[in-house]
Amino acid sequence: MAQCARCRKRKAKRSCPALGAPLCSLCCGQLREKELHCPPGCPYLGPHQSYQEKKEAQKTRAFSEDIFKDERLAWLILNLEAPLHDFGERNPGFTDKDAILALEYAKDRMRISRSLVLTAGDDRHPRNEAGEAVFHSLRQCRFHRKIILPQSLESYTDEEKVKGLDNTISAVKHMARENVEGRTYLQDLGRRLARLRASSEPPIVITRP
Repeated sequence: MAQCARCRKRKAKRSCPALGAPLCSLCCGQLREKELHCPPGCPYLGPHQSYQEKKEAQKTRAFSEDIFKDERLAWLILNLEAPLHDFGERNPGFTDKDAILALEYAKDRMRISRSLVLTAGDDRHPRNEAGEAVFHSLRQCRFHRKIILPQSLESYTDEEKVKGLDNTISAVKHMARENVEGRTYLQDLGRRLARLRASSEPPIVITRP
């Protein structure tokens, strides 16, 4: 059996149509749809996509269940979703894909802000205005209830912020599915915020796909 054309260590059990060379299953998984443009007819692509969709759905449900039980996290997510809605309202060309990129940008900004030393290229990171707005909202957000809370309880930890970002990214992807260039998530967000404003005692809005 031939050797893997990439790692040159393991036996190649798969014939890669994109490379025109044999690959081991591990290298196939690492390269698939990341470093390689896999053709639709690849026999290993379909099962992978199905697996990823199921994994994403399970991840989204887990996050949503956490939020349903966590009023603090729900309030945080509402505050990070608000800038996305504002950008979508002002710009009809702002899509679900742009929302995902903004959320991922905000998550990356959090990573950079926590680092004492900038890694190479961080200072040249392309500025994403929607992502900056989400990041600013995350930094400013405080949890408020009708009772007075100590300041330590009003503030959010980095772990909570990352969890909120991850949940929303997962929810946007799940809603958009194959049409990330559309506005399925943004339209749903607009409806949820409209219901919130129309309510006399607004409930916490929960991101649920």
